[in-house]
Amino acid sequence: MQSRPATPTDAERAAFETRLRNEGFDEILTKTLEPNVVIDLHSHPYDVLALVLDGEATLDCGSGPRTFRPGDVLEVAADQPHTEHYGPQGYTFLLGRRHRPA
Repeated sequence: MQSRPATPTDAERAAFETRLRNEGFDEILTKTLEPNVVIDLHSHPYDVLALVLDGEATLDCGSGPRTFRPGDVLEVAADQPHTEHYGPQGYTFLLGRRHRPA
């Protein structure tokens, strides 16, 4: 039986939020997404930096799928095409969005 990764501590979450602010992420939020959702190829007009809090997500940014679990940090650049697949328990993450000036 495989042990489940530990959910990040409050201190780890606070440190990550500080990192987001220091790196210019202007929108910080926590999101929970439904289990077993597949999102086809798409992109966002902002950079994403996220800390996985619970569940798992598999992203493919063109170099093959990579699965992220609690404690992992994922990064997706603005306009980077990618797919997303959320695991059987869904996916909760602390997310920073850095919008580019128009």
